[in-house]
Amino acid sequence: MKNLILIRHAKSSWEAPLKDFDRPLQKRGILDAHEVSTHISKYLPKTYIVWSSTAARASETALIFAQNISYPIDSIVYRDDLYTFDERQLEKVIKSCDNSFESVILFGHNEAITNFVNKFGDVFIDNVPTSGFVSLQFDSDSWDTIDKGKTNKTIFPKDLK
Repeated sequence: MKNLILIRHAKSSWEAPLKDFDRPLQKRGILDAHEVSTHISKYLPKTYIVWSSTAARASETALIFAQNISYPIDSIVYRDDLYTFDERQLEKVIKSCDNSFESVILFGHNEAITNFVNKFGDVFIDNVPTSGFVSLQFDSDSWDTIDKGKTNKTIFPKDLK
């Protein structure tokens, strides 16, 4: 079995004239990330690795979640190739994961995340919102052969308000 948890970065700010890559989280995004991350512990596998896009908003979200689930922040793997909005690129990165890891928590971006969970999960999700958590399970021993899996759990900020 392979387990994949996809988390869309929290709500980011458009206020400062920054490159998309450098946009930070806004206050609501920080609050939503804390809210969702405090409700996920019972849905996490026993062991996992954490990957994050190197974009500011994704890496900041990963840090908030890591702190709230007691994951060592120096163990987060930051990957430039996760700064993508294309589900085919996201799929390529996920399928390249070392098979010694049974479970991955990944912080990334939309449209890639919504399109990926609709291609690989068994529940249609119109849009994975910012700070959205989607847990998928695959009946496979190899990341490069994952196919249609099971959507085990979704947690979105609106569900917690």
